[in-house]
Amino acid sequence: MNKFLNRAFLTSPIGIILLFQLFRLVLLPFMGLMPQDAYYYLYGQNLSWSYFDHPGMIGYLLRLTSEILGQSVFVIKLTDFLVTSSSLYFFYVLARHMLPIYKAKQALVLLVSTLFISIISFNSTPDVPLILFWTLSVLALYKAIFENKKGYWILAGIAMGLAFNSKYTSLFLQIGLIGFLAFSNRYRKLFGSPWLYACLILSVVLTAPVFYWNYEHEFASFLFQSSNRTDSISEFKLTPKYFFGAIGHQLFLLLPILFAVFITFTFKYVKRFFAKFKLPGDRQLFLLAFFIPTFLGFFALTPIYWVKLNWMMPSYITGVILAIAFFNQKLFRYQLIISAIFHLLIAIEVLFYIVPIKSDDTWVGWEELSVAIDEIQDRYPDTFIFSDDNYKTSAALNFYQDEKVYAQNIIGRSALHFDYLGDDLEILNGKNALFIDSDKRIKNEGKKTDFDPLLQSYFSEIKELEPIIIRRNGTMVRKFWVFYCQNYTKK
Repeated sequence: MNKFLNRAFLTSPIGIILLFQLFRLVLLPFMGLMPQDAYYYLYGQNLSWSYFDHPGMIGYLLRLTSEILGQSVFVIKLTDFLVTSSSLYFFYVLARHMLPIYKAKQALVLLVSTLFISIISFNSTPDVPLILFWTLSVLALYKAIFENKKGYWILAGIAMGLAFNSKYTSLFLQIGLIGFLAFSNRYRKLFGSPWLYACLILSVVLTAPVFYWNYEHEFASFLFQSSNRTDSISEFKLTPKYFFGAIGHQLFLLLPILFAVFITFTFKYVKRFFAKFKLPGDRQLFLLAFFIPTFLGFFALTPIYWVKLNWMMPSYITGVILAIAFFNQKLFRYQLIISAIFHLLIAIEVLFYIVPIKSDDTWVGWEELSVAIDEIQDRYPDTFIFSDDNYKTSAALNFYQDEKVYAQNIIGRSALHFDYLGDDLEILNGKNALFIDSDKRIKNEGKKTDFDPLLQSYFSEIKELEPIIIRRNGTMVRKFWVFYCQNYTKK
């Protein structure tokens, strides 16, 4: 292992990226469509200034690559892989500025060993472009501040604006920048620099598409992302499972050794500040400014609110660079061994699907479902298709089906961005439909025997058909209930 590490550290940064990404690249053709892939692909096929759940950068990227390379699951996965590989390269460039070259290479190897990188290499989410533009923002700000290169203020403003067009949590970039300057005795003077304000103004100007879309739609996205969560947090109800769930997620994403190091240095720096009112050096302070607000800020909410596993991801960029100072060869070796074991298990699961996932968040069964629905439509022609699970089944079927597939807005329920696609549901009046309902628990192969009473408000008659069963190696891995609904009436 030591000989391998020594050889790896002597290679080029691109070589290290290719070495660790090769495993993921080999797995790409075997990864099926995830619901998130399909949903954000739907973004790109319905171009808009922004979208209900998130800004549109991931959708724009998927649209671009599909126009160049064609529509396929592999092209979607390849987009995630290439964008994430770019993030890794610019992370290494940032680390080179902060660390000696051999330590920068260690930081790169440490980052690529995480399951966090595997997830954003395999699965389309707004975090894929967010991590890229977050890394570019921090790199440009470093050059603007520490190397006094004025042009990088403009590049930083552009990168921060594009990060916001990826995901709203990018606001922590501006918070980190202002926080660093406020606490740094040496660089506080930059508050008087016009370049700082040019950077911030440019970053705001580039958010115009998101604000314009929200203005046109009564600020629906901002309200969706803020009001409900603010209400939940204001209740201040302690829920231990949220806290332990967040720890479990971070242990999974970072692996135990790196997560423990994150907790260690976070405690160390926070304790030093509050106990001794002592701040670290400017470079460490700079890294902490883009780590503490996101990592510790979201962690502080976990006892009272369900913090999603990806919310802390941007903090990992500077967090890994900080963590290198706390790693010795023994810890480094253990981290890589644990990583190898986890990635081997992931490869086995992807290739052989040994443990069926009782959730719609799986890459298995969506294409087979589409084929089965085509066969049902041969028996029940002139039917439209819809589902009721926020977006997952509807988005996946939209990817595979030639005709449009609808979501739960068919029966008057909020359907995320499906509500904003401009569909005229009244043209469906009088038509028959196939309602697809995923059985996540899969207890047996039988029918459901009942249905949502709300369906009766929109259809004159409802008949349950035989369920669609998806098998792998003779084992049932997915099940979908199917209902034939007659004479739709839009309310």
